[in-house]
Amino acid sequence: MTHKNNQKLRIGIVGAGDIVRTRHLPGLKKHPEVEIVAISNSTYESSEKFCRENLPHATPMGNWPELVALPDLDIIWIGTPPYMHSAVTISALEAGKHVFCQARMAMDLAEAEEMLAASKRYPELVTMLCPPPFGMRADLLVKKILAENYVGRPHHVRLQSFTGNYLDPDAPAHWRQKIEISGLNTLTLGIYVEVLQRWLGDITGVFARGKTIHPVRQGYDVIIPDLLTVLCSFENGAEGVLEFSGINAFAAGDRLEIYGNAGTLSYDFGSDVVQTGKLGNRSLHVVDLPAELAREWSVEDDFVAAVKSKGRIRPRPDFEEGVRYMRVVQAVADSRARNEWVEIKK
Repeated sequence: MTHKNNQKLRIGIVGAGDIVRTRHLPGLKKHPEVEIVAISNSTYESSEKFCRENLPHATPMGNWPELVALPDLDIIWIGTPPYMHSAVTISALEAGKHVFCQARMAMDLAEAEEMLAASKRYPELVTMLCPPPFGMRADLLVKKILAENYVGRPHHVRLQSFTGNYLDPDAPAHWRQKIEISGLNTLTLGIYVEVLQRWLGDITGVFARGKTIHPVRQGYDVIIPDLLTVLCSFENGAEGVLEFSGINAFAAGDRLEIYGNAGTLSYDFGSDVVQTGKLGNRSLHVVDLPAELAREWSVEDDFVAAVKSKGRIRPRPDFEEGVRYMRVVQAVADSRARNEWVEIKK
């Protein structure tokens, strides 16, 4: 579906926040065949301000259903927090629009499954989730090392993702700490589960513990944990310990360690440095990242190419992959609530 007059792909953006302004907008503007024609934020005033500062020829709108219903739009680009993802996605698909959706996929597993079911009802429409930037640059290198069995059979996985973002007890609750906006998504859990399952296969069970250090912020009751520890099992037989925190001062950078029966692989997510070592080596060594294996942030290019391909290209991550990580997010919440091991069934 293209506009009859200029044959451009016409985009309407629902939720034009910081990530849209700083990341997606520059990427979309590189494509001469793309035209962003309408913006809908939470208020008409914020929509108008965004258009005035970034897209003077776009139409500001205060009501996202009216934007989705515009007849000559090809694509709905969703940049809102998770609480709107399911409703906007399903409405857009039913209106015949391709959908790009910001991560995390949804508030919970039920919403994610509804989004996936809607996408299957309209297979001619392209759907894509925003991929995590963490681990993207050396993604193919890690896959190659694991596929070549360099570390042998993985048996132990350790991941740490710590920040001090929520240390200040007097700060207001961030939207990511508000369950009515972020849903069951907790800290960087969903992001790293997506990365881990891409490299190691599905997580099949979890036991989770969480704690909210500052449960009241300026009168708001915070339910989402400030720190989270997850014990998990992978379908390849490995056991995992995943630690997340928003209240750790002077924390080291995010890091993954994969231990196998023949060696070890580590990934520093801040520097994208991969190190490996085999049994008999004296220490880990840095693995050079060949230029042909390095990946860059190209989500806008990937999505536009998929739409133009008319079904020949399916961009990643798709909604199937989103449901895969939302199963784990849901299981972690269920485990915390019931204080028990939760098996994850497909």
